[in-house]
Amino acid sequence: MNTKMPLPQTEDSGRPIVYVRPVEVADLPDEVRRELGDVKRVYAIHHAEGERMALVTDRSLAFVLARQNDLTPVSVH
Repeated sequence: MNTKMPLPQTEDSGRPIVYVRPVEVADLPDEVRRELGDVKRVYAIHHAEGERMALVTDRSLAFVLARQNDLTPVSVH
């Protein structure tokens, strides 16, 4: 995603919070499912307003991706 978006800041680190949650591939649109092939679950990164920013195939990667972009990831179940 190449669009810059203003995000709320956290109180402790000063970095925006993003939420990481598991998503079943079966719940995604057909075009996304086709790209993912045999993957059954992905992890979505959402900003505080709830908009999905990214999908990745590994939970650890979601946290690394968030941190590399100066975001504070929080797990949501």
